[in-house]
Amino acid sequence: MHLKNRVVIRYRDGRILKGFTWDFVPQKELFHLSDSEEERKIAEVAVRDLKAIFFVRTFAGNRLHKPDYTLEAFVRVPGLKLKVVFEDGEVLYGTTNAYSSGRKGFFLMPADRRGNNERVYVFVEATKSVEPVQPVPARSPISAR
Repeated sequence: MHLKNRVVIRYRDGRILKGFTWDFVPQKELFHLSDSEEERKIAEVAVRDLKAIFFVRTFAGNRLHKPDYTLEAFVRVPGLKLKVVFEDGEVLYGTTNAYSSGRKGFFLMPADRRGNNERVYVFVEATKSVEPVQPVPARSPISAR
């Protein structure tokens, strides 16, 4: 039996797919996605044009949620603290244990643990910058070193 992961796939060109995957492996060029509404509808997804894969709690999310990037939120997750800026301007803060500029991508654990994203696989080619950050005191935004 395969464990299904609820994912939102974001392409570099802005396209979005939602569904379930059970075979995403960072080193592979393809994985499968079953449709969020019709799970028997399965498609192959090539990773070459992807921005990120968001492993989410729900497909609906919460557009009213304001991310918590305070020190208290950020230090709960161990690892290297990063600010990721994508080519399209989206910014994510989180931690990782596997970032290396020579790799194709890495998993990021979001600093905002109350948000919809449980973890994110970031494709490095879709980023403008990946910078280490130093968390600052509560109720202040996180700043880059």
